[in-house]
Amino acid sequence: MWFVLACAAAVVAIAAPAAVSASSSTTTSVASLESGLLQQLNSVRTDHGVSALRLNAKLAVAAEQHSREMADDGYFQHSSFDGTSFSDRIAKWYPFANYRTWVVGENLLWSSPSVEPSGAVAMWMRSPAHRANILNPRWREIGIGAVYSTSAGGAFTHLPVTIITTDFGVRR
Repeated sequence: MWFVLACAAAVVAIAAPAAVSASSSTTTSVASLESGLLQQLNSVRTDHGVSALRLNAKLAVAAEQHSREMADDGYFQHSSFDGTSFSDRIAKWYPFANYRTWVVGENLLWSSPSVEPSGAVAMWMRSPAHRANILNPRWREIGIGAVYSTSAGGAFTHLPVTIITTDFGVRR
């Protein structure tokens, strides 16, 4: 049985750091999915005349942390489990200090049991909000966090799930 849900957001924000939740031992990173997503996203952007995104290690940590938290705490939304906004959460890892401009955006996706990079990007491209984030020429950097959980609770009803967070950013 396949379930897929995606969600998108973008914001201009200056914010304070958020708390980090603990990881579950049944949740593991999917590095091959992350690298495939970067390749697919940049291919789509190039096909549409938009500059490729550079992987940013700090955005990657923010994305990974959020995907793990959603799997561990059984929810699916941009805000953290404690209600912290996505921009506040990202600011902890991707700070705005010493920059005149700080802008972040985020795409989320979950699938049971798994998803290929091309499939994830195709789903996002069919959604106007996700497509807008992917093709937004303002984004310069990205962090991708993909995790697989053998039995995520809460909103995922103890299904095996793959959860992806892509955090887009630009600082100038």
